Amino acid sequence: MNGIVIVDKPEGWTSQDVTARLRRVFNTRRIGHGGTLDPMATGVLPVFVGRATRGVEFFEHAEKMYEATLRLGISTDTEDITGAVLEQKEVAISEQEFLNILTRFRGKIQQIPPMYSALKVNGQKLCDLARKGKEVERQPREIEIFRLECLEFSGETARLLVHCSKGTYIRTLCKDIGAALGCGGCMASLRRVSAGEYRIEESVPLQTLLETEEPEQYLRTVDTMFRQFPAVTLTPNQEKRCRNGNAFTLPIADGTYRAYSQSGEFLMLAKVEAGIMSTVKSFFEV
Repeated sequence: MNGIVIVDKPEGWTSQDVTARLRRVFNTRRIGHGGTLDPMATGVLPVFVGRATRGVEFFEHAEKMYEATLRLGISTDTEDITGAVLEQKEVAISEQEFLNILTRFRGKIQQIPPMYSALKVNGQKLCDLARKGKEVERQPREIEIFRLECLEFSGETARLLVHCSKGTYIRTLCKDIGAALGCGGCMASLRRVSAGEYRIEESVPLQTLLETEEPEQYLRTVDTMFRQFPAVTLTPNQEKRCRNGNAFTLPIADGTYRAYSQSGEFLMLAKVEAGIMSTVKSFFEV
């Protein structure tokens, strides 16, 4: 079986836990996931099955959207509510003060990755070092927050909608907002509502996948992850050149395309430059 299943990851599971169980469900070892979610997080986790795993590398750059709960007044070592409390302060923030501070965190900003993360420094995962009580210097990274809205504010808690670039840590965003307000803060909950082209409405609860006898019904074709790009159907001669890895003339506008055979088979993600189409990544069966 080949394709992409959009899993609604439950709380308490790691992304690796999910793929390990789905290897048995789909009876294949060739499985990968797009965009790691922390165990406490829920929501959209695209899982790539079979030949669709060739698309995982493109998903690493996908934008994400989250609904997060920020708990003000509490700072923890993990930057979320599951960690050990480092400091607790009284919260006396008005809703308008809170809304005003959010303007600082929209657009391109610098963010220091948390110690409790899977990033590696000198070959060691930061989270492994953190569990040993060690802290190392981390370089700030540029991320982009395309959209940051307050959906609900109740004094000590705020529910946020965050649309962000790859590499963004929502835990760290919550911590930084709390720090900017002077009272501290941590992430209390997190749900990913979209990843790349996929939305939470398209997702399948993990339990449904574990219980079904026909898991293939939930697989989406790999070309759905590229549906933001226009489609083009190749002639038989162009298809032959595509399958041989050769470029060919195609007088259309420069850009990225989904290329299909006359029968409708998705052949490749392609690019056109100066009227020449070439392969970015092939997806046809060999």
